[in-house]
Amino acid sequence: MSNFFENRRIVVTGGAGFLGGYVTKGLQKRGCKNILVPKIKDYDLVDINNIVRMYEDMKPDIVIHLAAVVGGIGANLERPAEFFYKNLMMGVQLIEQGRLRNIEKFVAIGTICAYPKFTPVPFKEEDLWNGYPEETNAPYGLAKKMLLVQSQSYRTEYGFNSIFLLPVNLYGPGDNFNPASSHVIPALIKKCVDAVESGADHIDCWGTGNVSREFIYAADAAKGILLATEHYNSSEPVNIGAGFEITIRQLSEKIADLTGFSGELRWDSSKPDGQPRRCLDVSRAQKCFGFEAKTPFDEGLKATIDWYRANRKRL
Repeated sequence: MSNFFENRRIVVTGGAGFLGGYVTKGLQKRGCKNILVPKIKDYDLVDINNIVRMYEDMKPDIVIHLAAVVGGIGANLERPAEFFYKNLMMGVQLIEQGRLRNIEKFVAIGTICAYPKFTPVPFKEEDLWNGYPEETNAPYGLAKKMLLVQSQSYRTEYGFNSIFLLPVNLYGPGDNFNPASSHVIPALIKKCVDAVESGADHIDCWGTGNVSREFIYAADAAKGILLATEHYNSSEPVNIGAGFEITIRQLSEKIADLTGFSGELRWDSSKPDGQPRRCLDVSRAQKCFGFEAKTPFDEGLKATIDWYRANRKRL
């Protein structure tokens, strides 16, 4: 293992969050002595004055920007303006202030929601601009996509070293299980585990179940982000994924089986499905910085279910 991170000051926005926890642990394993996490109670990163103060206080060499306002389809539908404004303001101002301070590198984390609604599968990075994102999460996806525009234009005009990574849907121990804002895997795990405990004979699932998704274990995504931080220095976007596709119906059946729920899965087709298909071409990450996701899907799901069962009383 190299000593790249050892003496650099690394700010991880969102470092106290789900993915952030895995990234900070990864930095610790790599010998980083200065991991700096701006907590929201101390620094509201939507506010330019707080961003300036954070840079002055923490004096980073590298910023890994994970902080985001996120949620599932329901949360995106209820709060599109908030998702657009807060994600755009955080990213754009963090990059600009980093550029003004001549930091060594900025790692911008995008989203799979930035891809056009009908992107051919598997999604290739060069397809990013071939259409409008799926409507339910377009404001969030476009806000994040602007960080790619900023990264590329800042490299051209200022020589600023900013990279842009596109992780697919995350899951794993420590995920968000709040029904108001959780994504599909924790939402289904919670419904199934709770149904087993209560003896319910069915659970309700959003949509038709026919759309597909790809998922990456959060610990694997963190490894990809840290490999890119160390080895990748180009503004071309890079997918971070596992390279497989599963329908939501298949996923639901798998989670029901792994949790021991034997009741009925009822599909509510009045609820939106979201993007029709999602599956990434992950060859650029392999070629540019040697990243390949390692965690088998069933193994990751079992670990996530076990974590929820062990922690559900305090969630």
